[in-house]
Amino acid sequence: MRAAAVGLALGFSLAQALAVAGCASSSSPDQGLEGLAIEEVAPETIIPGSKVVIKGASFVDSQWGTATVHLTGNAGGQQVDVRWGATFVDFNTMTVAIDSDEIDELGGDVDFHGTARIDVIATSDGDTYSSDAITIDLRFREKLTPTPTALDGEGVIFVNDQIQIEGDGFLLGGDEGVSVAKLTGCFTLDNTTTCKPIAAIEIPLVPVDPLKRTRAQFPFSPKVAGIKSGTFTGAVTVINKQMRQSEVPAEAISVLYDLVTSQIFSVDPPAASLGQYVFINGGGFVGGEPGALTEIELAGTFNKTGGSPASISMTLIPEFVEGRMVRYVVNTDDELGQSLDLRVDTGSFTGTATAIVSYGVDRVRGASKRVAFAIAPVKQVVYLNFQASYVEGLRDFGLRAVDKRIRDRIIEVCKRAFEGVNVEFRTEPPTDYALYEHVELVGVDPNGTGLFGYDNSPGKDNGNLRLYDRLGGVNALTQQDGYPGYGGVFVRSLMGFSKHPVSGVKSVPGADSLFDKMFDPFRPDQGGQPIRAADLSGNVPVLTEGTGCPASSREGQVGCAILVLGNLVGGTLSHEIGHSLGLANPYMEGFHNAGDAPNRLMDSGGDRPFVERAELEGKGPGVFCDDEYAYLRMILPVSTPAPSIERPGCF
Repeated sequence: MRAAAVGLALGFSLAQALAVAGCASSSSPDQGLEGLAIEEVAPETIIPGSKVVIKGASFVDSQWGTATVHLTGNAGGQQVDVRWGATFVDFNTMTVAIDSDEIDELGGDVDFHGTARIDVIATSDGDTYSSDAITIDLRFREKLTPTPTALDGEGVIFVNDQIQIEGDGFLLGGDEGVSVAKLTGCFTLDNTTTCKPIAAIEIPLVPVDPLKRTRAQFPFSPKVAGIKSGTFTGAVTVINKQMRQSEVPAEAISVLYDLVTSQIFSVDPPAASLGQYVFINGGGFVGGEPGALTEIELAGTFNKTGGSPASISMTLIPEFVEGRMVRYVVNTDDELGQSLDLRVDTGSFTGTATAIVSYGVDRVRGASKRVAFAIAPVKQVVYLNFQASYVEGLRDFGLRAVDKRIRDRIIEVCKRAFEGVNVEFRTEPPTDYALYEHVELVGVDPNGTGLFGYDNSPGKDNGNLRLYDRLGGVNALTQQDGYPGYGGVFVRSLMGFSKHPVSGVKSVPGADSLFDKMFDPFRPDQGGQPIRAADLSGNVPVLTEGTGCPASSREGQVGCAILVLGNLVGGTLSHEIGHSLGLANPYMEGFHNAGDAPNRLMDSGGDRPFVERAELEGKGPGVFCDDEYAYLRMILPVSTPAPSIERPGCF
């Protein structure tokens, strides 16, 4: 979608960081590091190839600081003091890659008791910030021997059931290598008496907790004994296949399993819409490898809303998740999608569901299960992806410490804009929808054009047929026709409303001194004091309108800044999402409303002044005009009434 600029900004919650004070020589500490803390170092046993995970708070990426993990204590009877470089993963996670050099630095196979802390040399001021230290015990080993102590060794199982093994010394994968379960034995088909030998097979073990070596599991694969019912008699041998080491096997453990055919237990959720997953829970499902397939056969009655009940018989092909679950995405391409208009039709199915599994030349029909589920109205799920560069972009405004508060306001603004429309906003990647919109919020406009936001999805989606637009990253199709390729929302560009923006940003024609009154008290480049954790310990108001802005007190200024930046970002975000849904001028040409009218959210960027976007001086909020809102209610219907607000005309 070739949409023009509008405003937006979000952040990650530094205010939620633990109040473990970092130390630095600067009297005005880096606004991203004052809550620096370390909470955990894992795994407890570390070998060459381990990726040690550091959990904590207020970590920053390499652009804003160089981080090291500092260990001091006793290792093998010797005092040690080592520093290892750490890699930023997210604001609460860093990793350290370990090889033989780090093991040797501590003295080889040793047990370490001491303390760990995080040190960060900040880019902003060159000072070193350190977390408080925590006490830890770690084991360093060149080679691990698996020691299984307990195993689910007998009972009734389905194909692909997870078999758990408890013990110690299991490998965690990656550069460490992998532990495997080697199965040997024979299989007796039901209604036969011969136990036919099977070829030995090795199946990788997966740790139940990715940072612990004490419990792992493997699926009882159909490669072992097929998919027919019967009895497996044999043994499981755990083997460590460590990188650059010889294999180390444990003692074999005898097992006896009665294998039963597939079965469905439940279907969740009870209602699903186009693009949503339906999770089928049960046992004995197969898939994810050549020759393995699970089908779900439906037989029963569909009661279409407003229509007559109709008999239905069809087969659906779900996605294999694991032996106890498959998932089906409601879509327009298969029998169900061809028999209904899933954008319009709703209703409910009652009848039976039967799992049919195939593996190689074998095909086995499971027991039927009585089920009921409904087709719900179409919903647009929107995932708001607040990236690290967006959070760090709040530094320009001096607002990094209140990113959570700003984010809360942004989401309120978006929900208000789409009230009465079947749109749902999320801040975590959806796992219950296959089709959802993904919007990236970043710091700098990578197009270099100073846009506040840009919908780079390909072409105007009249009727919102896609549901899966991505506003972010680079889209080669939009680059080919000469339009900017990168999409998303760009918080640093909003500094263009300043009469004296930060370096690298130009003032836009609508720059407003009121913007500077809101943010100069916090901008480091203007002599302001960035918001700190101490500011939030007072009575900072949670504002929903800007009558008292700009404020004179520090607390009031903080509240106004949160409100205004949240309004700017939320309005931009709502505008860009509107583009992705087919606005403005639905089913016609053009991406913005013609002309200029007050408070029209889909007016072009130059027709939406700062005070309207910021909702100051009695201006705003921006709303969808009358025809646009009617269109949104049509394509994304809900049963609740529309909010009672006056909307401007679209023409």
